[in-house]
Amino acid sequence: MKHPKVSDCVEVFDSLWPTALAEPWDSVGLSVGDPAAEVRSILLALDPMDAVIAEAVVLGADLVFTHHPLILKPVKTVSASTLKGGAVHTLISNDIALFNAHTNADSAREGVSDALISLLDIRDAVPLAPHAPSPRTGAETLPTGIGRVGDLARPTPVRDIARTLAEKLPRTTTGVRIAGDPGATVTRVAVCGGAGDSLFDEVRASGAEVYITADLRHHPATEARDTANRGDGRPQLIDVSHWASETVWLESAARALEAEFGERGFTVALQHSAVNTDPWVERY
Repeated sequence: MKHPKVSDCVEVFDSLWPTALAEPWDSVGLSVGDPAAEVRSILLALDPMDAVIAEAVVLGADLVFTHHPLILKPVKTVSASTLKGGAVHTLISNDIALFNAHTNADSAREGVSDALISLLDIRDAVPLAPHAPSPRTGAETLPTGIGRVGDLARPTPVRDIARTLAEKLPRTTTGVRIAGDPGATVTRVAVCGGAGDSLFDEVRASGAEVYITADLRHHPATEARDTANRGDGRPQLIDVSHWASETVWLESAARALEAEFGERGFTVALQHSAVNTDPWVERY
């Protein structure tokens, strides 16, 4: 067994979460790093925050793999005096590469929303907003796309679903919230890890009776409930922490990476970040 290079790691990442699945506006892939550098240790985290990068330095990681990108919008400078530039300088000066899989990891099978809906023991979910097959993804036997929708084994009250999520997701300050009727009994569930309030049309079209996502804002949530109340009352809404809804994916990502590196004859240590990057720390 040998250690991979950064370029080998990129090939592994792209095989699991193809860049072709990323949304057009997104930024994914290798943002910092020498493709020829050897990688003995990878740190997995949700966000490339300063604290995570500092953790990578202390742990001696050679590569940081994150879900969210360091640079999503264009920047005019990477001066070390700026937030993004300072992170880039710290990574480069410590010979640490940075790679992220964002909406491509949302859309790929066994991705972010698959991890979220599996907490409810739904294993056969399909994409909420399916991707059209492309030359790169057309060979896949299972459809890809944003979000997931599937059926519970038995009708369940919305409040019981919320309680299950509260038990299985990492505990957060914002917790788990319900909009609608907590006592409504539902079977069909839609989810979107991260912010999903742009998908209400797809949720309604899917026949979902409850929609689980994060960062639900006042106006989209109230309009969704008004729309539901003018019809059959669906969907009920469950709002969870953005960080919590996505960080659960890192466990399955690590398993997939371990298997893929092993199949290719590589050995690399995978470490999970101990930094909680949920920004909310207290409420009154």
